[in-house]
Amino acid sequence: MLFTQGSVALVTGGSRGIGRAVALDLAREGAHVIVNYARSERDAKEVVALIQEEGGSATSVQADVTDEEAVRHVFRQIRAEHGRLDVLVTSAGITQDRYLITMSLDQFRGPLDTNLIGTFLTCREALKLMRHRRSGSIVTLSSSSGLDGGFPGQTNYVASKGAIIAFTHALSNEAAPHGVRANVVAPGFVTTDMTRKVPTPIRKQYESRIRLGRMGRPEEIASIVSFLASEKASYMSGSVVVAHGGGLG
Repeated sequence: MLFTQGSVALVTGGSRGIGRAVALDLAREGAHVIVNYARSERDAKEVVALIQEEGGSATSVQADVTDEEAVRHVFRQIRAEHGRLDVLVTSAGITQDRYLITMSLDQFRGPLDTNLIGTFLTCREALKLMRHRRSGSIVTLSSSSGLDGGFPGQTNYVASKGAIIAFTHALSNEAAPHGVRANVVAPGFVTTDMTRKVPTPIRKQYESRIRLGRMGRPEEIASIVSFLASEKASYMSGSVVVAHGGGLG
């Protein structure tokens, strides 16, 4: 087990995709997991049920991470019910791909609001809670697109994911004096609902260019997140772990 009894973890966007895999993995490693969701209540309850069936501990909580008051309410609940937060994983994210010349301002703002502003709001409240115990670990989810520029039609998504990397570097500097670590995981192509929306010919084309010859699995990213969140990575902060199958050839 990576986490001691009583450890509490919050996973935003924990009902589906990478967030779901992270929630399951953290629970298997001994943490009580709070599964955050925006709209997918059924999916979140399914994750909680799976964790409990495996002997773990979990609850779900609804909140749109772009809603400042909703995020604050979640953390008030955590403080009241648990009195601590050991791990935050910011996995909530969206894409709204469109070529820049046809992209509206609202379409550009969409990924920035969910991916970046959501990360800011949850990290801010987590740091407030963690600093009092002088311990805690924050793992933000970016993307290898934030480093290599992504694909055509992703200026908004790439901007948000690149900003998460810069934000987490800065956060690690502010968090360190409080005994809190902050790191980034930047996955490449991973099989999720988001990537399944990519037209099959395009997906196959990019998949064939990945040096390992396949897309990643959510569980492979989750194991990295759990490691970074745990004391096994106690000397890591401000790091970016890229998991993209060796990149595109």
